[in-house]
Amino acid sequence: MIVGIPKEIKSDEYRVAIVPAGVEQLKRAGHTVLVERGAGVGSGIKDEDYQALGAAIVETADEVFADAELICKVKEPLAVEIERLHERHTVFTYFHFAASRELTDGIIQSGCTAIAYETIEDDARRLPLLAPMSEVAGKMSIQEGAKYLEKPMEGRGILLGGIPGVEPANVLVLGGGIVGSCAAKVASGLGANVSILDIDLYRLRYLDDMMPANITTVYSSPEAIRRHLAEADLVIGAVLIPGARCPTLVPRDYLALMKPGAVIVDVGVDQGGCCETTKPTTHGDPTYVVDAIVHYGVANMPGAVGRTSTFGLTNATIPYLLRLANEGCAAACAADAGLALGVNISRGIVTNKGVAEAFGLVLKPYAA
Repeated sequence: MIVGIPKEIKSDEYRVAIVPAGVEQLKRAGHTVLVERGAGVGSGIKDEDYQALGAAIVETADEVFADAELICKVKEPLAVEIERLHERHTVFTYFHFAASRELTDGIIQSGCTAIAYETIEDDARRLPLLAPMSEVAGKMSIQEGAKYLEKPMEGRGILLGGIPGVEPANVLVLGGGIVGSCAAKVASGLGANVSILDIDLYRLRYLDDMMPANITTVYSSPEAIRRHLAEADLVIGAVLIPGARCPTLVPRDYLALMKPGAVIVDVGVDQGGCCETTKPTTHGDPTYVVDAIVHYGVANMPGAVGRTSTFGLTNATIPYLLRLANEGCAAACAADAGLALGVNISRGIVTNKGVAEAFGLVLKPYAA
């Protein structure tokens, strides 16, 4: 099979969908790998590194899409990339369809098969291809939140960990999954007072056992959210429903409860976010203010730490990419029900429940 790796073109996206070690594995399995020139530069990977392990370097994305059958990316295709897609293509990347009707319609019209990293499950019902980027985004959320709490950034002017004689910041984490737990660990390590809200009591028990003493677990409810928002200096939105739009936990009127200059970092922005006033932003223009609250809505946070993110992501994706290349999409999905859950749209048909419900589209379960 011909596997194509285009250069990512989303704003400030420095990741790449394969590392040289992955090229070597695909070549040994008998496949051809086309890598667009410069695709790995943002992750510190040279074209020569790919060539040394068997990749063919092509000059343009047009060549990648024209010749490859299996397209492997990091972020969702943008409009110019969607125009290059056809029914013969299988596209393997993060899609987050439920946040974008335009993307969903474009992929439906292209006729390609779209396999979304974020909805693939393993045997334990975990999300193995979302996990590494959730770890990065969770840790980054505190790094970025601490920055935007500074007064020149329109924040409250608070040092996250405080100093002797001055209390630290209060951090509210909405969601106790991988993003939330990683955020809480970093915030607590810096000395902040942290509260994690979740509706899964088993998860809260686990976190209560594992986390340090300056982290408090709280069962989530609208009342609990309002009460903790009133005290929070930094709020981390870490809510996920696989394949579906995030539920709105912080409606706009809740912002009036918060302290002026408090910061919201909504990590789920690529799935619509859990704050009503969340909208996607970029690394170049990451924040905006609504009702005196600083909002950080960068939709590709891990892209800023391209090298760490690329190696973390490809550690997880390469086994699936090999299976798709070796067996083809239909056979690979027939043999692995968890991989089949990654098929969100196939040849114009919506096959993921969350995507169909987000836009009122007809759902037809994927049949490999």
